[in-house]
Amino acid sequence: MKNKQAEIVKQMSNKELLFHLYISQIIFLVIAIALSVFLFDNMEEFTSLWSFDLVDIFVLGSLVGLGVVAIDLVLMKYVPKHLMDDGGINEKMFQRRSTPHIFFLALLIATVEELLFRGAIQTHFGIWIASIVFALLHIRYLHKWLLLLSVVLLSFLLGFIYEITGNILVTIWVHFIIDLLLALKIKNDFLNKVSNEEGGEGNEYKEE
Repeated sequence: MKNKQAEIVKQMSNKELLFHLYISQIIFLVIAIALSVFLFDNMEEFTSLWSFDLVDIFVLGSLVGLGVVAIDLVLMKYVPKHLMDDGGINEKMFQRRSTPHIFFLALLIATVEELLFRGAIQTHFGIWIASIVFALLHIRYLHKWLLLLSVVLLSFLLGFIYEITGNILVTIWVHFIIDLLLALKIKNDFLNKVSNEEGGEGNEYKEE
């Protein structure tokens, strides 16, 4: 059973996988909007979550995001590969994407998921509920204890950053940096692999 999702992913085309990603984000966005409408008393309460504090966003947020990426890179280098294997989903999703498309996807995912988990759920139900729900939605990690632990810790970290700043733009920025840099690494590793295998022709591919 634990390899079932990996096998399904292998059978999906890049377009099918991308379609499912967009559908999931649309669903998360609809849920986030619905919860916000019912849970927030007024628009002022909702807009209070958004603050253009440049220091918190770009200094604190960047330091946290880069720190998480650095830890991930260390784990990828020194931890046995099978413990970090998500079934090839991230590789298939990002290795053939164009850089602008990766940028857009990272921004979309960060905005929608933070709006749902931090903006709607954590604001009204607390960091524990938000983090548990966030982890459960990453069901493909349930049989990978290290990946599951990483997701849980990341969710608590984002929740803690939100608690101390009260600013959803900070967690969106942190989430965006993490997703963007790791996705670009996947793309770069793929291009280097193809280049080595084909004698320097690694850029001759198109986004599917």
